Amino acid sequence: MTDRPSSDTNALARAKQRWEADVIANALRRFPERQPTFATGSGEAVDRLYVPEPGQEQTYLDQLGFPGQYPFTRGVQPTMYRGRLWTVRQYAGFATAEASNRRYRYLLEHGSTGLSVAFDLPTQIGYDSDDPIAAGEVGRVGVSVSTVQDMERLFEGIPLDKVSTSMTINATAAILLAMYLVVAERRGIPPAALNGTIQNDILKEYVARGTYRFPPQPSLRLIRDTFVYCTEHMPKWNTISVSGFHIREAGATAAQELAFTLADAICYVDLAVKAGLAVDEFAPRLTFFFAAQTDLFEEVAKFRAARRLYARIMKERFHARDPKSQMLRFHTQTSGVALTAQQPENNVVRVAIQALAAVLGGTQSLHTNSKDEALALPSEEAVRLAIRTQQILAYETGVTGTVDPLGGSYFLEALTDKLEREAEALIEAIDRLGGMVGAIEQGYVQRRIEQAAYEYGRSIETGERVIVGVNKFQEGQGPEPELFAVPEDTERDRIDALARTKAGRDRQTVQKTLAAVERAARGDENLMPFILDAVRASASVGEICRSLQNVFGEHTEHFG
Repeated sequence: MTDRPSSDTNALARAKQRWEADVIANALRRFPERQPTFATGSGEAVDRLYVPEPGQEQTYLDQLGFPGQYPFTRGVQPTMYRGRLWTVRQYAGFATAEASNRRYRYLLEHGSTGLSVAFDLPTQIGYDSDDPIAAGEVGRVGVSVSTVQDMERLFEGIPLDKVSTSMTINATAAILLAMYLVVAERRGIPPAALNGTIQNDILKEYVARGTYRFPPQPSLRLIRDTFVYCTEHMPKWNTISVSGFHIREAGATAAQELAFTLADAICYVDLAVKAGLAVDEFAPRLTFFFAAQTDLFEEVAKFRAARRLYARIMKERFHARDPKSQMLRFHTQTSGVALTAQQPENNVVRVAIQALAAVLGGTQSLHTNSKDEALALPSEEAVRLAIRTQQILAYETGVTGTVDPLGGSYFLEALTDKLEREAEALIEAIDRLGGMVGAIEQGYVQRRIEQAAYEYGRSIETGERVIVGVNKFQEGQGPEPELFAVPEDTERDRIDALARTKAGRDRQTVQKTLAAVERAARGDENLMPFILDAVRASASVGEICRSLQNVFGEHTEHFG
């Protein structure tokens, strides 16, 4: 950095004093710091924030600013982890609601501070466990949920008004949210008391993951309707978690993950504004979900660039005035594709480094993968170690003592700027194609991801990129680790449970509510109240989806 005149030095000093007097003072009244002082392992005092020394302020105020203030490069909270640690949110779900409920209780007992629900593929796409298309997949990669009774068992004994729940669900997000609402309703918990997130990000399904059911436009209508409903009834609920994680896991580069995720967000914000919502009404409840891979500095730079770019998009493109509308809050999951079946104990190290990147990058919530996930669903022992990884980061490493500890590094700031520029160029290209829906329909996003994935795979095959234990430092076949397995009778148990639920329903009421869902889908009314009525009548996920499909049709990928 080059020298700056003394007046700039004074400007920076004055800006810091204002930040401390206004933003920090207010933050400390609301959220006191976790301890009176912070120090290194040797007892040296650690300041809350470090800024450039005099004469090194070149772009500080414009590009970095202060934590909790626009452009939020250094964090969305003024004191970050000095005041409150990130949410330890372990993604889990398998087999039946009862089995998953036991795992959730285990996670909470061992230090998780929020729940993250994994649903099986039939539930994600909108098929019941007794549907022939679901055969062989029931309860395999997540918990099987077909009716509100399953949802009740899934959260039995868990205080929904005290625990934050995240649900990774997209095509059927409105239906699963309705089920969660009805469970709370039956316990006497009002919607306004619920705190959590539905992923609800359908666009990335068309390019990176594939769990879609309906075509893009009606899928976007469902998202619009959840935005409107939650804005009116669920002020503490995050209506979407725009997911770069799956884009990155499909092979995208860091800049592509950043650009395509924010382009998705632009589409969703446009959608809500066109539905008549004021941007500052709903934008504070938008959240994001990113991957953390093993290149430590690139990942930290990506998170910082994401905050700055999003703040500018919301302020300049959408004219958001509320600072909360300009804040990019995000959950992070360590990388699944980085886990190796070879020498699985190495995954412990990979996950620790990836989690460190997320924390240094300022995440609000974190899931750490388990060492055995390249082989099977994680065992309890592996899950416990994954949680302990976060706890060691939080309490033993000193990384929570100051805000944005890598800020000011020449390397990190250069990477942050570079990723921001690359992402901006990609977003501009998407705009020229008519936005994210147009870019997806023309195959632009898919081609970019496929090319990046090809280059990554090629670099491993040639040895240009070293993966320890895979293409270098290999060993012979070690002992088979003990793996967790979904019980063989899961599918039969789920089919039997669903049959009992259907036999005990008022069939006439179910048909009436399903017909109402279909009629509403043919018009333009908000679908959430109709879906809620169907859920209250014990209509299943599959039945509600069929009613919607009768109007919306089913999306089929076209290859040309």
